[in-house]
Amino acid sequence: MSQHGMTLVPGGAFRMGSAAFYPEEGPVITAEVDSLWVDDHPVTNDAFRRFVADTGHVTVAETAPDPHDFPGADPSLLVPGSQVFTPTARPVPLHDWTQWWRWVPGASWRHPEGPGSTVHGLDLHPVVHIGLEDGQAYAAWAGKRLPTEAEWEHAARGGLDGATYAWGEDFMPNGQIMANTWHGDFPCRNTAPHGHTRTSPVRKFPPNGYGLYDMTGNVWELTATRWAPNHSAQTPGPVPRDAAPACCTPRTTLSEHDRFIIKGGSHLCAPSYCHRYRPAARQAHGPRDTTSHVGFRCVRSAD
Repeated sequence: MSQHGMTLVPGGAFRMGSAAFYPEEGPVITAEVDSLWVDDHPVTNDAFRRFVADTGHVTVAETAPDPHDFPGADPSLLVPGSQVFTPTARPVPLHDWTQWWRWVPGASWRHPEGPGSTVHGLDLHPVVHIGLEDGQAYAAWAGKRLPTEAEWEHAARGGLDGATYAWGEDFMPNGQIMANTWHGDFPCRNTAPHGHTRTSPVRKFPPNGYGLYDMTGNVWELTATRWAPNHSAQTPGPVPRDAAPACCTPRTTLSEHDRFIIKGGSHLCAPSYCHRYRPAARQAHGPRDTTSHVGFRCVRSAD
């Protein structure tokens, strides 16, 4: 069942989290969500372009950082820009992410690899370099909202309660590539057997059991849930349909110190570094941190 590019995901209780991988994914708890409409795939460059054309929205990455948020920073660095992944020339220690991430002035959703790059030919790729407030603004324009972590994970599981991956227990069942993730030696050599070293068009890989695409890999996805170090610090339950979504806190309440949860992994996730291309995986992300591997999708409560 679909509605304008969305799929109705049935609600219910499910086992949320994992005890088999990273500590922040535990403990496994029982969470409950209502039925809701979920975007079939992440918001694309084409869809975001229409939103910007209609509203004139200026994204976080296109706005100079507030000097009050970065006391003592070099004023020459407080310019619009974003973080862009840059592969290294050789193997490097994996504990230092600054080896492969570069702050690039002028990088934004319009210029995903920095000045001179464009989204020409990338209409059906997920939009990137998006901050939480950008996702909120798009969702409000579309009459939707950002999902909570529990809603997102339930949808990603596709009805396979407790499975490791969105499609089952085997990462590549019968040798089939199921998602856009890193193949090879991270961060220097991506063999890209699926043909993409960065983002890929949505719907290129098989959908999950609910018919949703790209719930694994391609881009991390924003959620409305504030970061907690594990599930014991949360009390998930059904989201009241008449409640204001947690994403929609006023801009003034957000700071550079806040963290929200992103889900799903990205095209940069590799077994040797980031085995987070799983529904249970979760990571903290600043609301105004923008990168070349984070995007979003929206949901709408079912009536």
